[in-house]
Amino acid sequence: MKFSPLFSLLLFASMVGMLTSCKQDKKLPIFGMRDTKTVTLADGSKQVDTVYQTIPNFSFLNQDSTYINNDTFKNKVYVADFFFTSCPSICPIMHRNMKKVYEEYKSNPEVGFLSHTIDFKYDKPSVLKRYASKLGVDDQKWQFAYGSKEDIYTIAEKSYLVSVTIDSTQKGMYVHQGWLVLVDKDRRIRGAYDGTDAKQVEQMAKDIPVLLAEYKK
Repeated sequence: MKFSPLFSLLLFASMVGMLTSCKQDKKLPIFGMRDTKTVTLADGSKQVDTVYQTIPNFSFLNQDSTYINNDTFKNKVYVADFFFTSCPSICPIMHRNMKKVYEEYKSNPEVGFLSHTIDFKYDKPSVLKRYASKLGVDDQKWQFAYGSKEDIYTIAEKSYLVSVTIDSTQKGMYVHQGWLVLVDKDRRIRGAYDGTDAKQVEQMAKDIPVLLAEYKK
């Protein structure tokens, strides 16, 4: 799997941070760009806060031809990925692995799943519905999202840090990375796992309760 230069850098930095933080309080790293801002406290003193990159507001049609948005995942941690239904290579492996995690957390209302199709020409909601049914997903816990090329490709690369592109020389025409991206309740990226690697997906399943525990304090 090829990594975008930006994501590779962030992955390395975050893994270093994870090794340190896990020893201290078992918190997952926060991926993405970050900035600082100065805020004034109630007593008049000033404090510098870190502002992390977050998933922006979005609105896509799901497999039931219903619009979903950020509120669909309010108060949830969720796993996001990018795929297309006619994918001849990594997508079936990714979703078989992801399905195992879905089954494990199917009854947990604090966990969700979101798969964005990058085939904006063919993968209309009715196609996504058939795909979800074939996969064995028949509820709203796992959303399959359809949107315009501009909206999907922009949120993939700029927000989730996943590379997607069209390449007519490749079988299937669409090329994308197989990351499963773990997002927290504050829309921040907290993990990225190779969806084709069963061990990494197993690690993601173990990291989900670690992330949920942060919100129990």
